[in-house]
Amino acid sequence: MPEKRKDYITWDQYFMGLALLSKERSKDPKRQVGACIVDKNNKVLSIGYNGAPTGFSDDKIPWAKEGKLVDTKYPYMCHAELNAILNFHGDLRNSKLYVTYFPCNECAKAIVQAGIKEVIYLDKPDHDESVEVSEVILKECGVAYRKYETHDRQIILNI
Repeated sequence: MPEKRKDYITWDQYFMGLALLSKERSKDPKRQVGACIVDKNNKVLSIGYNGAPTGFSDDKIPWAKEGKLVDTKYPYMCHAELNAILNFHGDLRNSKLYVTYFPCNECAKAIVQAGIKEVIYLDKPDHDESVEVSEVILKECGVAYRKYETHDRQIILNI
């Protein structure tokens, strides 16, 4: 009798893979971020990526990183975490968020308010004040966070 396959991916690999695939929808020329929210039963609730709000053309975004605020991308973009939260119309309490880049302080507040209990991130910048504030907010509000443990496995999608 054949045995079940042993080389399948873990739940963490699967959900971070969805976040990595989601980031490919971002039009940002410098940083693409993806997010995936799952419930306690490993059911995907929502995904998101950093991009323009619904109804706002990303052709209208000035993609600059510096200059007057109105002339930069920052006031026009929704972060992946916020998009994933806003894309779900229901209860996110006790869910987990997989994200390719550690949440900023604004997203940390939204994560807390949504009731998300764990953040699994792929990358985190060093010496970023927004990240330092995020860590304080998440810790103070009882949201666990951990770095995703990367694996050598590669999956190629020919889409």
